[in-house]
Amino acid sequence: MTTLPQPPKKYRDFIERYPELAQAWERIHEVGRAGPLEERTIRLIKLGLAIGAQMQGSVHSSVRKGLALGLSREEMEQVVALSAGTVGLPSSVAAFTWTQDVLEKAGG
Repeated sequence: MTTLPQPPKKYRDFIERYPELAQAWERIHEVGRAGPLEERTIRLIKLGLAIGAQMQGSVHSSVRKGLALGLSREEMEQVVALSAGTVGLPSSVAAFTWTQDVLEKAGG
């Protein structure tokens, strides 16, 4: 199994302060992962959902995790391009900016 990057420090501080919420959150993720989809597919779907919800932090997180799983820049950028027909061009440009934030930092 691939080791995913550490969550941001503020997230770690929050779950340290509220461990019961962290346990509930992890349980939600376990239930969501149970099924036939491969981890790569799950990560691309989660990126698409983050884009659709316009959640910058979740887009950043999905791209970081995608890189850790070996997803290519092209795969993740295709998800951004696919979002244009659903969320609109301005929202897709925002998502493109957010993905580039992480990809450029990673040197990709």
